Amino acid sequence: MDSKFRTKFSIIRADLEEHLSAINENSSEIQSLFDYLQELDHKIEKFSSRLDQLELDKNYCQHNEIKPLNSFERQIFLTLYTEEVPLSFKELSIRIKVPLDLVQEGISQLSKKGVPIIRSHFNNQMFLQLDQNFKERQAKENLINLSLHSFF
Repeated sequence: MDSKFRTKFSIIRADLEEHLSAINENSSEIQSLFDYLQELDHKIEKFSSRLDQLELDKNYCQHNEIKPLNSFERQIFLTLYTEEVPLSFKELSIRIKVPLDLVQEGISQLSKKGVPIIRSHFNNQMFLQLDQNFKERQAKENLINLSLHSFF
């Protein structure tokens, strides 16, 4: 009788180990799919950024006119204009002392108004800076129509 229990328990144990092995294989497969989806998401984000840049370049070449900026957009513009190195959204938020989501909205509005902002990625973080040619044109032609009141 004892040997029957042992054989039945060993059969049950073998079935459970087989089931556990199948679960582990499925978990590994799910993890690899998750990693793949994260990689795809990152690539889509980069692609979207490049597409935005192409649209900006196209609009900039076609219109070459910048719509007037409000004071908040002007503040973001001046921060980017005076920086030599690209800034992240977080750094920009800290410099102008406003919440991150407002900075993101402000950057979007600047782009819509024709300000050419270059986006670059490093260590899964997006960095922003003004197009160098645009900065030179701004210095020569005052495209944004900055006055002394803009600096105070």
